[in-house]
Amino acid sequence: MSGNKSQQLKVVELFAGVGGFRLGLEKHNNYNIVWSNQWEPSTKIQHASLVYENKFGQENHSNEDISAVVTRNIEEIPDHDLLVGGFPCQDYSVATTLHNSKGLKGKKGVLWWSIYNILENKKNKPKYLFLENVDRLLKSPAKQRGRDFAVMLQSLNDLDYAVEWRVINAAEYGMPQRRRRVFFIGYHKSTEMYKRLQKSNKVDWLTEEGTIANVFPVTKTNVIQEVELKGDLIDITSSFNKNGKLSPFQNTGLLIKGKVYTAKTESNYDGKKTVLADVLQNGEVTDEFFVDKKDFTKWEYLKGAKKEVRKTKDGFEYNYAEGSMIFPDALDNASRTIITGEGGRSASRFKHVIDSNRGLRRLTPIELERLNMFPDNHTKLDGITDTKRAFFMGNALVVGVIEKIGKELYKQISE
Repeated sequence: MSGNKSQQLKVVELFAGVGGFRLGLEKHNNYNIVWSNQWEPSTKIQHASLVYENKFGQENHSNEDISAVVTRNIEEIPDHDLLVGGFPCQDYSVATTLHNSKGLKGKKGVLWWSIYNILENKKNKPKYLFLENVDRLLKSPAKQRGRDFAVMLQSLNDLDYAVEWRVINAAEYGMPQRRRRVFFIGYHKSTEMYKRLQKSNKVDWLTEEGTIANVFPVTKTNVIQEVELKGDLIDITSSFNKNGKLSPFQNTGLLIKGKVYTAKTESNYDGKKTVLADVLQNGEVTDEFFVDKKDFTKWEYLKGAKKEVRKTKDGFEYNYAEGSMIFPDALDNASRTIITGEGGRSASRFKHVIDSNRGLRRLTPIELERLNMFPDNHTKLDGITDTKRAFFMGNALVVGVIEKIGKELYKQISE
């Protein structure tokens, strides 16, 4: 452990969930979370926030809609060096508005604009950003592939940040789950990192020198595409990639001064690998996780290949087809992605089922936590059901990815 209080980077954690970013960053004593926010608009009881408070304490934790905090008084959010969070994937489009002096209006309820407002309006802006999202952000929406990501990049560009990104599949770097997410790091133009990035050979940065490339190595490529972000956010909303069938954004890239450099990279890792078998609780699993014999045919049907005629509610018939899933799940490989519907006894196509010495069973909350590299029983709390715990892990990130990037980011900054 390195770093004393004075050298620690102050961190604000938004969309905190049950604290995956915090767990990863706090593995090193280089980060101090000075404020966190978690708010789930669709539920009355704020389960994730309760778990977060149970693990990290209530101090400096906010359980209120972040857009309300931002609108009321941005300075309620303490000054910080690094802003982190896994923000929801939404429609980032922008419209004009007559009574707004800036002429820009992001869609109401779209949480990206809360981040934007913090970066735009805080007197002391955070120097660094570390954000996460689902990888489809690079390709959405279907009618204008990549537009949402272009709006996001241009809005950061307007606020004087450079950004590097990579889609990382945790399993490709030895972690126990095949979970693909896009991670971004932003550097404000006042930082040395920004200046280094500006001077760098962009291919070298993306494949060797950058923060992400240092900890998640890729095979060297010389094929790089340049994309110019033209116009303001309204122009991008209306015209970006209007007729393009494919997004111009590859799985790796960077933005600096309105110019995007992007490349398709492949992971280059030959270290230790953790597989599903490594996370299992042996012999400590209660009966409710075992698949009832009378439900076997239902599970087999849902997991199996299908070619059948189905009917819509209004009687329209259509042909439905899907391939089969591995059933039971392979133990000698990293697990499939955990989804939010992983919990509960009912048969499902997407839930994990493994073959154990006592028969077929679902995964336990502890096993799901281990697949995201959380500590055992991190989400265990009175009043929180196993189904809810599974839901949290379906929403969470793989802590090991945050830990590695966090460690490297601090190293890069302090150098």
